[in-house]
Amino acid sequence: MTQPAWPDGSHLAVSIVVNVEEGAEASIADGDEHPEPVDELGIALRRSIRNYGNESNYEYGLREGFERVRGLLDRHGITATFAAAAVALERAGHIAEYIAEGAHEPCAHGHRWVHQFGMDEAQERDFIERAAVSIEASTGKRPVGWLSRYLHTPATRRLLQRAGFLYCMDDYSGDAPFWTAVEGSDQPLLIVPYALDSNDMKMWIDPGLGVSDWLDYAKKSFDVLYAEAAAGALRMMSLGLHLRIIGRPGRIGALDEFFAHVHRHPDVWIATRRAIAERWQQLHPDRPVRPPLRPVT
Repeated sequence: MTQPAWPDGSHLAVSIVVNVEEGAEASIADGDEHPEPVDELGIALRRSIRNYGNESNYEYGLREGFERVRGLLDRHGITATFAAAAVALERAGHIAEYIAEGAHEPCAHGHRWVHQFGMDEAQERDFIERAAVSIEASTGKRPVGWLSRYLHTPATRRLLQRAGFLYCMDDYSGDAPFWTAVEGSDQPLLIVPYALDSNDMKMWIDPGLGVSDWLDYAKKSFDVLYAEAAAGALRMMSLGLHLRIIGRPGRIGALDEFFAHVHRHPDVWIATRRAIAERWQQLHPDRPVRPPLRPVT
C-alpha cells in the first residue's frame, strides 16, 4: 500500500474524540423507565427510581471534567471532535459555545445518549434528524459525522447517507478510513473507524484497569501505529474520551502525558474526523469499496 498524503507530509493522523453524553443519559427525571445503567461503581438499578449518585457523576463531567479537558486541549493546541448527544449540548451551553467559537468539530452521538437498535426506520430517521438539527442550533455547525451508542440498525448507514452525513464512526475494523457499501444505496459511505480498546470508558467498566495501565496502552497503541505509518502503511489513531471519566483529578494527568508523548514525535497530524474524512475523499475520489466479509447491512 502507499502511504496517504496527510497534510505537510505527516505519517500518522491522530483523532481525539471527546464524548459529551452527560445530561442526555437515561433518567427517571426525563421520563425513562430506568435510570442510566453505566456507572463508575457498576451499579445498574432495575427499579424505577432516580439514581441521584450517578446523576451527579454525569454532572461532574459537564462541570469540573470539561474544564480540565478544555484546558489540556487549549494548552496542547489540539483540535478535537466532540461526539455529542444533542440534548447534552442543549443543557450545557458553555460546551456548545466552546465548540462554536473554536475549530473543534461537533459529531452527532444521537439525540439523547440512548440505544437506537430497537427503533423502526421512521423512528430512527427522526432520531438522526433531530440530533443534527439540535446540534446545529447549539453550535452553529451541522454535524457531518455520526456515532451510535454502540448498537445500531441495518438501516442506520442508509439513513445517515440520505440525511447528508459525510462519515460514520460505527466500526472498529480498521486503522484507517475506508469506503463501505450501503444496503439499499448505489453509493458507498465513508467509515472513519473508532476504537474501543484504548477508550477511557475501559476504566469504568474494568475495575482492574488503572490510569497508568490506560496511559501505557494508549502510548503503546500510538507507538505501533506511528512505526507502521512511518514504514508506509495507511494509519490513523483514534482515542475516545469522556468528560466524567478522564476529567477526574486522578486521571487528567494521564491525558496530559499522552498529549506530550504525541508531541514528541514529528510528522503527526492531529485533526478532527471531518478533516480526516475530507482528506480521504480527496485521496480516493473513485471511492473504492472495501470488500465485506459478511453480507452488507
